[in-house]
Amino acid sequence: MSRVIKGRMTHRYDGELVVFHIGMQINRWWRPDLWMPAFFAMPRMLRELSTDEDSGFLGYELLMGSGGPYTVQYWSSIDKLYAYASSPSQEHRPAWTRFNKAARKAPGAVGVWHETFLVERAESVYVSTKPMGLPKATELVEVTRNRDRARARFEGGRTTAAAAEKAVAP
Repeated sequence: MSRVIKGRMTHRYDGELVVFHIGMQINRWWRPDLWMPAFFAMPRMLRELSTDEDSGFLGYELLMGSGGPYTVQYWSSIDKLYAYASSPSQEHRPAWTRFNKAARKAPGAVGVWHETFLVERAESVYVSTKPMGLPKATELVEVTRNRDRARARFEGGRTTAAAAEKAVAP
């Protein structure tokens, strides 16, 4: 079990940052034959991504929403996220094909959704929590005196090379 990290912590990360939310909505709970295949596909994908250092996958948080489970994923590149999603030799593409085939047989039984965010700047603070979120996926650092306010962390939290170039432009 992870230990609680005392104090005020934040994250540090340089480079492109993609936040990807993906989940399922179970519309017919009484039909596990329809939703369990999709439910069990995600852990296989997360395991595969977590062991592939070149995938661009930085980490994830597994959560439960009102309609079912979802993950917040962190990626180093939008291109790497899309490459994984479309690769026929990795877990996602075959699972997506199976889901679509099943969904046609039982429309509305299970829904899937995703949202993709390319992050220019990100601010975070974690006070006396276990490792989670951005610092778990990137680098956990202590909140310093010059970054003790959310605005200061946000203004200093540029994540992309383009944002850094904007910061030094005259």
